[in-house]
Amino acid sequence: MIALAAVGVVVGLVACSGKEPETSQLEKRADPPTAQIPKFEDKTKLVSKKRLDLRNRGKVESPVPVKVVEADHNEADHQVFDKSKGSSTHAMNSAATFTTLGGGGSGGGRYASRYGAGGQRFNTESYDGIVENEFHSSIDNPLSTFSIDVDTASYSNVRRFLTNGRFPPKGAVRVEELINYFSYDYPDPEPGSSFSVTTEVAACPWTPGHKLVHIGIQGRKISNENVPPRNLVFLLDVSGSMNHRLKLPLLKSAMSLLVENLREEDRVAIVVYASASGLVLPSTPGNERGAILGAIQNLRAGGSTNGGQGIRLAYRIAQANFIRGGINRILLATDGDFNLGTTSNSELATLMKEKRKSGVFLTVLGFGTGNYKDARMEKLADKGNGNYAYIDTLQEARKVLVKEAGATLVTIAKDVKIQVEFNPAHAQAYRLVGYENRILKAKDFNDDRKDAGEIGAGHSVTAIYEVIPPGVEWKQPGVDALKYREEGRASESAGGNELLTLKIRFKQPDGNKSSKITLPVNNAKRSFARASDNFRFSAAVAAFGMRLRESPHGGTLTLEGIHEIARTACGDAAGQYRREFLTLVKAALKIKNRGKGTDVRYRK
Repeated sequence: MIALAAVGVVVGLVACSGKEPETSQLEKRADPPTAQIPKFEDKTKLVSKKRLDLRNRGKVESPVPVKVVEADHNEADHQVFDKSKGSSTHAMNSAATFTTLGGGGSGGGRYASRYGAGGQRFNTESYDGIVENEFHSSIDNPLSTFSIDVDTASYSNVRRFLTNGRFPPKGAVRVEELINYFSYDYPDPEPGSSFSVTTEVAACPWTPGHKLVHIGIQGRKISNENVPPRNLVFLLDVSGSMNHRLKLPLLKSAMSLLVENLREEDRVAIVVYASASGLVLPSTPGNERGAILGAIQNLRAGGSTNGGQGIRLAYRIAQANFIRGGINRILLATDGDFNLGTTSNSELATLMKEKRKSGVFLTVLGFGTGNYKDARMEKLADKGNGNYAYIDTLQEARKVLVKEAGATLVTIAKDVKIQVEFNPAHAQAYRLVGYENRILKAKDFNDDRKDAGEIGAGHSVTAIYEVIPPGVEWKQPGVDALKYREEGRASESAGGNELLTLKIRFKQPDGNKSSKITLPVNNAKRSFARASDNFRFSAAVAAFGMRLRESPHGGTLTLEGIHEIARTACGDAAGQYRREFLTLVKAALKIKNRGKGTDVRYRK
């Protein structure tokens, strides 16, 4: 492990030697874990290290100095590392325990997350389990309440797996994030409104007799010249685990794309963290691109990963340069493999709850494979008033940080909650498709203290309910008849044609008191074929996610059927992202056929 004396900020790149193991086309493997990692001293706070060109091994560039402007140390945020044992003294989950070289945790270099003793390769990616939403009786449980979710990380991560010829882990597939990866042709809000609301009811394509309710929210668009001044802090992971071509090199290219679109009134500071954290670029005007790009390109990887300490320093810098009425946001770019200081998800969640009170928003950008910690990064974004994207290609970086920069960086409404009341006269039962980790209690809807999701400028949010009409067979898990009260009955108002009442609560970005929108939605007997392109395409994406998850609610719709629905719903002017979805469905079909039906997910 490369270590820095005094400040502990790692900016040198590990030089390796030895025979390269077999590689796949998608991912070039690291050198064997027998390579020796040289050490160097830092006596002047100017770090110099020869960089090895990964694409042309043997070609060495001249040393590049990187000035560390400020270092941050917190004794409470450090844990002792026993070099003789090759591991840190804090307990690690057995699924993520590995042998390290010259350092602790994944900071032992680029091998730590992939190789154990003797060079044995293994995977330590982590995903939270998902318990899918079940059907609820509209008489016993008429209210459905949840927080919106504008994250898109799950889709690009699923794409990474399928492109590499593998099905993703079930926990990696969050259906709502697959749906919300795409933009939809919703009407723009009325002048003075933060967003518009669109609803549609039609037949369900995967279960005959059921219906789908499509709810679409379109955020207000803001032209680039009208975007408020931005106070941005790039919080960049430069630990040893980031020393891979799909991590730090891609991260540097991604952040450079964003820098090219900054203005004079914008400001950027850069904080890095590894074994400790440091400020490598103080808050700098956005038109000084040379200084900003130079600081990014000079970053090198090495050391352990003290993410908690980096988060604290980044918030301190963001608050010191806070712009009232402007955009104040931290962009955290990492693989999420924290192994020093504050490392548990619960501790990090508590930290983020505290920091979000500052008025600084958060964007989490995930990078890499092998040791990717999706569960941790989703929690950081969720608790930190933020959004979460996974960057697997430079094209995805351009989508998130350039094309959709408004949605990513500019918040137009916060703590956005949705509550739906179903009419038992038209809905025997219902289930929310996805959003499992965004479910709220009914009483949370009117509680302005309860945190919820944010909507960015120009962002669209889509939710889908599956509804079982009265008279359609539903095998409800039964309980004994109640002794002291009669079975619930519908009120007189249930006799109309309303299927449900939709309510949305939200706050202004700098507000503490919420506003409410109420909208009745009428029942409809529209066939799926007559539904809009938005409705049919989002249903196809939802069905695809359920197939990947082996959902018991996936019904009879096959991958071939999903592909056909999506193809016909793309429209004449289908964008590249919808066309790409068709290739992913084909990729899943290829994996299924390669397994000759042995994969339980695709026996139907």
